[in-house]
Amino acid sequence: VQLQAFGGGLVQAGGSLRLSCAASGRPFGSYAMGWFRQAPGKEREFVAAIAWTYGITGYADSVKGRFTISRDNAKNTMYLQMNSLKPEDTAVYYCAADARGYRTVLTGASDYWGQGTLVTVSS
Repeated sequence: VQLQAFGGGLVQAGGSLRLSCAASGRPFGSYAMGWFRQAPGKEREFVAAIAWTYGITGYADSVKGRFTISRDNAKNTMYLQMNSLKPEDTAVYYCAADARGYRTVLTGASDYWGQGTLVTVSS
């Protein structure tokens, strides 16, 4: 599976962005997916994850209520709608996928990763 994340950019605090992660190479529908981020000087951290079915999702406490993860299996694309953005959301955002399931994605041990897209939130 090849993943490509895009949609990052510069936004003011309180604004919104939608990130997309396009998958190719293998059937997308059976993979759990997720978003992670890495801010300058910090370790990569979990943001959100979505199972391949049943609509199961999970979020980091820091983004709960502001970010929404979703997927369109027909388009082989996952999304992250980010609202009420804060300067502390500034980071490179990476998408991840794994056929072993939702729990594997949660741990950050996914087999497949996108190249990252930069989100900068100005105060």
